[in-house]
Amino acid sequence: MRFSTQSEFQDFHRMLISWMHLRRDQSVFRQRSEDSSALQYFQQQNMLQDFLRTATYQKAMLLNEDDFKDKVVLDVGCGTGILSFFAVQAGAQKVYAVEASTVAKYAEMLVRSNGLSNKITVLSGRIEEVSCPEKVDVIISEPMGYMLLNERMLESFLHAKHWLKPKGMMFPTQSDIHLAPFTDEHLYMEHHARSNFWNQSCFYGVNLSGLHSSAVDEFFKQPIVDTFDMQILMARSVKYTINFLEAKEEDLHRLEIPFVFKLLQSGLIHGLAFWFDVAFVGSKMTIWLSTSPTEPLTHWYQVRCLLQTPLFAKMGQTLSGHVHLIANKRQSYDIHISAVVDQSGFKSGNSLDLKNPFFRYA
Repeated sequence: MRFSTQSEFQDFHRMLISWMHLRRDQSVFRQRSEDSSALQYFQQQNMLQDFLRTATYQKAMLLNEDDFKDKVVLDVGCGTGILSFFAVQAGAQKVYAVEASTVAKYAEMLVRSNGLSNKITVLSGRIEEVSCPEKVDVIISEPMGYMLLNERMLESFLHAKHWLKPKGMMFPTQSDIHLAPFTDEHLYMEHHARSNFWNQSCFYGVNLSGLHSSAVDEFFKQPIVDTFDMQILMARSVKYTINFLEAKEEDLHRLEIPFVFKLLQSGLIHGLAFWFDVAFVGSKMTIWLSTSPTEPLTHWYQVRCLLQTPLFAKMGQTLSGHVHLIANKRQSYDIHISAVVDQSGFKSGNSLDLKNPFFRYA
């Protein structure tokens, strides 16, 4: 952007700052359900075009059509309603599609234009606030965010069990969070280099270097969303399973994932890599949707969390520790990682903000 005068630039800058303050002052609920609705609407296309995601959901329902035939279904966070349409294709008698944002009106338009107003009823509002007209046989949803937990939609998915009949079903039924240590010197140095701007001693006559250390800390709080080659993983992954039929909302407020990795190669451990799988356990078959780096890429990619200081370890040694995931009011989680090489006693860790990832993918 170019400005013809200094005052024109200053006017633009003041407007930009005012807009940023306005955004910051909005409530969490408004950010989630009102002002971001238009953005959410256009993001629906990104999710719909994720072939692996969309096709797997349809396959899971159609291949388990006995679980949907003549049944009442609740679609939590329906978006434009694609899962509700799949439920009808599988034989559902009635679908209640719940959507909190203004995307609900577009779902209603699609329901009418497809002639399914007698099958699908769109309920506008949060699942925690709406009243479902009846108990349901199956709950369907796509509640997964980056690293499975971001956006905290899983809690709404679990809350919906209030409307589920005894022995009812949930699609998806369970999830596995996978984590493994990785080595990636290029990524680590690249992330450090992002803070070099704040190492300048004469930026328009101002020494910025006093903020360099703080800038490094801030950048390292960002989980990295991208994909990678499995060869960078230094050990077999461990997994943490959440069974949606058994879990309660409060179970997701604070999670602890302990780990012990036996290293398959020597080198520097730069952090932990995360991905997730979800399973649709039907009466006929179980269908898996995986975001593993060995599978076709999805819009969830994978997530990597760097350690503040890399750890050196030798093949055969063990890396142990834990990951704490603590829900916050920003519809996301604070991540706290502690790790130690057991044989040497060398320790490292990091605290990260899942709400503020760094999108590294091209």
